Amino acid sequence: MPQISINTPVGAITIFAFEDQIVALEWGFVEEIDPSPVLEEAQKQLGAYFRGDLRDFDLPLAPDGTEFQQAVWQAMCKIPAGKTASYKELATMAGSPKAFQAVGTACGLNPIPIIIPCHRVLASGDKPGGYSGEGGLETKRALLKIEGVALPLGSDQGSLDL
Repeated sequence: MPQISINTPVGAITIFAFEDQIVALEWGFVEEIDPSPVLEEAQKQLGAYFRGDLRDFDLPLAPDGTEFQQAVWQAMCKIPAGKTASYKELATMAGSPKAFQAVGTACGLNPIPIIIPCHRVLASGDKPGGYSGEGGLETKRALLKIEGVALPLGSDQGSLDL
């Protein structure tokens, strides 16, 4: 499977493609790379994102998941950079307003974090909630900071400083 690794401010990441579509982004670095045009474009766009020069990714994505998960991930992609949504708001955006707990599960199973921006999803009361990526909440804070959103230092308290 084509893959490429890059170093980022939130750690090394490896991006995977299948049939010219991005299928996964994982933390960690692989020595054996197998680049492709779509991976090189992803690398370019991620570099621009981390420099603060790109707010919206334009990449072909093919995450593997259930119909509900797909709906949640598509809704996540509609949350603009620099903005956040609660699990409850995301559930409504995904067409299942009462399924906010299932939305949390779908966020945790997101196979293409950063590009599918699960870091923009917060618990009720603007609390950070969780983040399944490498570094947990610190990574979530760092990604939101790149986008101009500051989370409070306490992981379970406070409001967003927009």
